[in-house]
Amino acid sequence: MIKKFTSLFPVWAIMLSVVAFIYPSIFSPYKSAITPLLGVVMFGMGITLSANDFLLVLKRPKVIVLGTALQYILMPLIAFIISYLLNLPLEIMAGMVLLGACPGGTASNVICYLAKGDVALSITLTSVSTLLAFVLTPALTWLYIGQAVPVEVGSMMLSIVKIVLVPVALGIILNTFFDKHIERFRHAFPALSVATIVFIIAIIIALNKESILVAGKLVIVAVVLHNGFGLASGYLLSKKLGFDEKDARTIAIEVGMQNSGLSVALAVKYFSALAALPGALFSIWHNISGSFLAYRFSK
Repeated sequence: MIKKFTSLFPVWAIMLSVVAFIYPSIFSPYKSAITPLLGVVMFGMGITLSANDFLLVLKRPKVIVLGTALQYILMPLIAFIISYLLNLPLEIMAGMVLLGACPGGTASNVICYLAKGDVALSITLTSVSTLLAFVLTPALTWLYIGQAVPVEVGSMMLSIVKIVLVPVALGIILNTFFDKHIERFRHAFPALSVATIVFIIAIIIALNKESILVAGKLVIVAVVLHNGFGLASGYLLSKKLGFDEKDARTIAIEVGMQNSGLSVALAVKYFSALAALPGALFSIWHNISGSFLAYRFSK
């Protein structure tokens, strides 16, 4: 039942988003809860990892470096170009670039498994990009939009340490040293993460009801293009660089699927609720597109 609940993440996200759009007063008071809720999600990610998951970095450094580089080079660049070409409002452009500069999303590991990719590689790429996020996410955001929007790089780095690195590290430590004690609870953490992310999405939709009515369609187009170009670029460039089919699928999924929850939390804190809208919509869409891509790859 828990696995079924987790696999239906896009359904729950869409359903609760509709509820939040119709009855925003239910969720909008919880704006201040977004950051601690994301910490719960990151702890859930850490509890599924152990120190051994990082050994692949030493065994296959080339593919790890390539996958991580494509993640951080392509996604913020694609976000900036799409935002510029669609003439998106400055706040939404900031949210798009911030989304692109975030590390890989935890859902990518599940999608990779369904797509018959390399799950160990997927987990390692997500972990490495997450650990690098405290430096690269603020730096890349400043690089692309720092001239137009104030970007508090140092403060954002500290926030990522608190929101991401500390909870993930605690999860890894617990999983490494108390593995037998948490074994029976481990299967519940993905479901808890799904429920938490769905609730975060609902809060952002509630806070942006009026903005969605005005600019919602354009933001949806931007998010779909961002995700689509990320998936396609990751796959095609990997093949061009000589990696096999399994690695190319894995890198494509890692590049195209972002930690949108992190972008939402940072956007609300450092920009505005409107800047968090791309991340909220991306949370829904990349799971739908990822599931479809996994189905196609598996065939």
